[in-house]
Amino acid sequence: MRRDILTSILAVLAMTVVFGVAYPLLVTGAAQVAFPERANGSLVHRGGRVVGSRLIGQDFRVQASGKNGRLLVDPGKRPVMWPVPRYFQERPSTQTSYDADATAFTNLGPNSKDARDSFRSNLRSYLSLERPYDRGLTAAEVPIDAVTSSASGIDPQISQANARIQAHRVAALRHLPLSTVDALIRRHTDGRFAGVFGEPGVNVLELNLELDRLRE
Repeated sequence: MRRDILTSILAVLAMTVVFGVAYPLLVTGAAQVAFPERANGSLVHRGGRVVGSRLIGQDFRVQASGKNGRLLVDPGKRPVMWPVPRYFQERPSTQTSYDADATAFTNLGPNSKDARDSFRSNLRSYLSLERPYDRGLTAAEVPIDAVTSSASGIDPQISQANARIQAHRVAALRHLPLSTVDALIRRHTDGRFAGVFGEPGVNVLELNLELDRLRE
């Protein structure tokens, strides 16, 4: 009995040292040598400070206010957010503020009434925001990522089709040629993974930062 207990204790200590200390240190060290920028979170710096990560969606909205100046909240006491029109907008998120500490998907099935109502609401909001700058835009032309959230709810990219629609609004409000904004979209488009997997995506944070730099 005593020998079994001693053996068990030694096994736990050995496993803790190997898998709890040595292995994490080895993997962390290898990552810092091979790809330090990614290992440290792919942080984006501006003016000497961190403004976000190219791996995490960032909120380009503000809390809406009513006619009395009070900030609006929905029936669930969550802030009512409205896009800042001068910026490209991320795809809808399950999180109120794209909080990376609590990523989640909707968990709603294809026949869910809640999902249907959510998509319809997102579509109305999208058309309301974009149609004043793209008069011919129809619901059928709105890409799927403009009305649905990603699996994590905080993906940092939107489709090229979504970005090109938003380009009309951003170009108009920033008094830029549409061709200039389209060129920036191409510059900040990530290709398919390994050239094969997935679809090209436009990094919204980097694109918006580039737009702001044009004024500097």
